[in-house]
Amino acid sequence: MNVLLIGLGRWGEKHLRVLRGLGVTLWAADVSPARLEWALRSGVEPARGTLDYREALARVDAADIVTPADSHLAVVQDCLSAGLPCFVEKPLARTLEEGRALEEAARVAGHLVQVGHIFRFHPVTATLREALADGRIGRVRYATGRFSGFKRPRTDVGVTQTDAIHYVDLLGHLLGREATRVTALQRDYLGRGLDDASWTVVHYGEIPVVIEANYFAPGMWRDCLSISSTAESGRPLKPERRSSRPGRKSRSDWSSRHSSTHAAVGGRISSRYPTESVPSPWSKRPPSRHVSVGRWRSDDDAGASH
Repeated sequence: MNVLLIGLGRWGEKHLRVLRGLGVTLWAADVSPARLEWALRSGVEPARGTLDYREALARVDAADIVTPADSHLAVVQDCLSAGLPCFVEKPLARTLEEGRALEEAARVAGHLVQVGHIFRFHPVTATLREALADGRIGRVRYATGRFSGFKRPRTDVGVTQTDAIHYVDLLGHLLGREATRVTALQRDYLGRGLDDASWTVVHYGEIPVVIEANYFAPGMWRDCLSISSTAESGRPLKPERRSSRPGRKSRSDWSSRHSSTHAAVGGRISSRYPTESVPSPWSKRPPSRHVSVGRWRSDDDAGASH
């Protein structure tokens, strides 16, 4: 398969590495001669590199678009018009109107447009989604997500569309529901004209989710917490350990706390009938009673954000 990688910036470098590992016939395009030269040094054949992505559209089977968000509308429309399915890094678009325009363009062209919400495909997500669907950790009452820490801010969109959007998608995927209402508070402390701290409340029907994102918290935080009633569930949760990389211990874990059951992915000891909930070993939160908590955390490569 011939795949055209459009955009060779900081995140495009990661896409190039992964695409080469998949064994596709790789084409690369970037408006910067320096970045294109880097791609050629990284293994892209000179005949398959171009400064204008449109020159390669007729010669490839799919497009991987890793350009700034303000260019997505035009680039994706060009690729769809050329008959190509598209993978697009998030955010799909800057505005609701642009997003709807791309949705309509994909429908008319009859081709797939997939957004790069990588957390959906993490093995921890698969385990937790299955447990939620089976009712093994009870009925979800509410959830929280935090995506924060020191890093270089993006210059095309704010932190909500850069990072918080991960959890907007992830929680909808885990719960199997569409968002029904959203409220948010955003701040531009750096004075760039883009939000660098935000607190968003997304309602999935009767389930509220509070998402925090910022560039200021010391360290790196990528975690998600769901609070569930245990009244409907009496079965213990004992999923198998899963690692995101073969031969390497995963640093991503989630746990369930239950008034009658405690278990955790990662091989930790499970107590069938504890007298009270056992706190997660990486959390300083006090023990809670009569609730179950599903915690998702990732600080490996799969949890990085561009």
